[in-house]
Amino acid sequence: MDVLLFLVPMALVLSTVGLLAFFWALKSGQFDDLQGAAERILYTDDHPEHSEPPNTLDEKQ
Repeated sequence: MDVLLFLVPMALVLSTVGLLAFFWALKSGQFDDLQGAAERILYTDDHPEHSEPPNTLDEKQ
């Protein structure tokens, strides 16, 4: 029973910290663009039109 005197306040403190962290993330805009971040991974940053073409003549010789 003595352990409850330690565990109950610790549970209340940790849940309060978690709730405050959630509200801070909500206020700072962490959840504003969920769909954009999910689709951004599908696109590459490579631009083949700006890169040099491979020199195939040297490879065949």
